[in-house]
Amino acid sequence: MSSVAAYIDALLAGAPGDLYVDGVWRPASSGDRFVVSDPATGQPICEVADGGTADGSAALDAADRAQEAWAAVPARERSDLLMAAFHLLHENADAFARLITAEMGKSLAEARGEVTYGAEFLRWFAEEAVRVDGRSGVLPSGRLRMLVDQRPVGPCLLITPWNFPLAMATRKIGPALAAGCTAVVKPAELTPLTTLALTKVLEEAGVPAGVVNVVTTADPAAATGHLLADPRLRKLSFTGSTPVGKRLLAAAAEGVLRCSMELGGSAPFIVFEDADLDEAVAGAIAAKTRNIGEACTAANRFLVHESVQEPFVERFAAAMGELVVGSGTAHDTDLGPLIDERSRERVHALVTDAVAQGARAVVGGNLPDGPGHFYPATVLDGVAPDARVVTEEIFGPVAPVQTFADEDEAVRLANSTPYGLVGYVYTRDLDRTLRFVPRLQLGMVGVNTGVVSDPAAPFGGVKESGLGREGGREGIAEYLEHQYVGIVR
Repeated sequence: MSSVAAYIDALLAGAPGDLYVDGVWRPASSGDRFVVSDPATGQPICEVADGGTADGSAALDAADRAQEAWAAVPARERSDLLMAAFHLLHENADAFARLITAEMGKSLAEARGEVTYGAEFLRWFAEEAVRVDGRSGVLPSGRLRMLVDQRPVGPCLLITPWNFPLAMATRKIGPALAAGCTAVVKPAELTPLTTLALTKVLEEAGVPAGVVNVVTTADPAAATGHLLADPRLRKLSFTGSTPVGKRLLAAAAEGVLRCSMELGGSAPFIVFEDADLDEAVAGAIAAKTRNIGEACTAANRFLVHESVQEPFVERFAAAMGELVVGSGTAHDTDLGPLIDERSRERVHALVTDAVAQGARAVVGGNLPDGPGHFYPATVLDGVAPDARVVTEEIFGPVAPVQTFADEDEAVRLANSTPYGLVGYVYTRDLDRTLRFVPRLQLGMVGVNTGVVSDPAAPFGGVKESGLGREGGREGIAEYLEHQYVGIVR
């Protein structure tokens, strides 16, 4: 058994998780810990260090000390370290899948998919590390020769969410390390164990002390909030809710920090009258129920042309009704539990509000008994335009259906929220696709597919869905600054 798998087994057996600062695993300076629980049972898995202000400062101290030396490491060596981490992740894929399922709740099949997806960010950015370049040329005046170089922005604070505890960490750590930046990582308090196991992978791969530092905490503001005012910190990357992102942006403005923000979404799933309905239903299932619907890319509103509304709803509800709800460890589970009881109660409140305003629960909509934070796949038809289930991000396996009459109405409905992360369009008309998609105020659009995320493609949104991009060539650019040098000829 590898040391990484042994570490994961120890966490799952109840061994405590520690902070990782300057290459040392250690408890919080206060000695405090908090409990990480299994959402399928509500039972504790283990306790992890509850870092505070002193621990966050120590982590930034370490990142700052390591920054100059790490930036000077040849790009090929940084690339090789990330590639070694990529291989280690795959070698321990089953152990990581068990850990993700235990602390987050998704099925083992989806957890294995996340390991593959998350590892790919390490490989992609390992390859991008050696492609960072600059340019040279004589300026039009003829007086100066221009040299333009790209260099790392400096120490980064990376704040990751609970819903993809591995992939969201690799999507930030990968480009930061590839660009030559050091990092302080603050994982979500609901799912910190996967980040600790990833840190073990990076340690085993040979990433030097101080380059990656991890502070687990139940009080993020106390542990890392003060770092935003520290002039040594030069970059903030956050994935999470729009309200929290706005507060972080306001705090980051004081030091004019470089910011990447991947925030909330309200993805429209648009089905035109010429769509292949079987393909549209399959795409709808993928877009709605991936990760139990707890994804910023999840379809939030189903906008269906009025001429195909009835057959689409019938087929969609039948497919949703066949999904098996249960513990993620069961081999036949399609939908695991929601992350906690508060999330489950909120999802049910959105359904209750919609039904009270005249919507019909074609399938699902009931609150099951415990234990565990389970909620059934639900399709709501005839949803009022101002129902909360279409004006708020659902983050659960609930699909509200509305209708539209023409392209103009579809555009109006799709763009009617302050969010603009992703959308999905089903049509067999290429002319319509080329005409319609540019009118959507969205950072990403899937045409005849319910899944668009890929490490090689830029991920991000517009409006209140965020700033910047993760993944693709654009992802490493978020961690680089340009320096221009003018040399007299």
